[in-house]
Amino acid sequence: MLLVSLISIALLVLTTIIHYEVLRGLSVVLPGFGVPARTKLIMVIFGAFFAHVAEIVLYSLAIYALVRNFGLGTLGDVGNFSLSVSLYFSAETFTSLGYGDVVPSGNLRLLAGAEALNGLLLIGWSASYTYLAMERFWNDDQGKRA
Repeated sequence: MLLVSLISIALLVLTTIIHYEVLRGLSVVLPGFGVPARTKLIMVIFGAFFAHVAEIVLYSLAIYALVRNFGLGTLGDVGNFSLSVSLYFSAETFTSLGYGDVVPSGNLRLLAGAEALNGLLLIGWSASYTYLAMERFWNDDQGKRA
């Protein structure tokens, strides 16, 4: 339980840093780009999307390692466990989709709960940032037309 708790905290910190750096990078780079506002907003969406994908991959690698190397739980059908199953489960959990077709057991349940909460917070952060970027870039674009 201690190892899963420590990994959960490490992943929380690491994913927050990734998210912060991606959004900060977009904030620094995009205003200077000489492209239309809608192109900047598309870049914001893709930047946030790829940050989320990277975060999901980190969780899936941790889940895979905890199951394969440490035996700290199982994920779904033991005979069908693979990296793709852990990636699917991580994406499902991070987004709080929760189909329930792949279910964690053992100490892995703690990491799944932490991932769901972390995903919810990071997705909310992306939504908030996207809204602010829309407001900023659309206002900039309107000012150029006046």
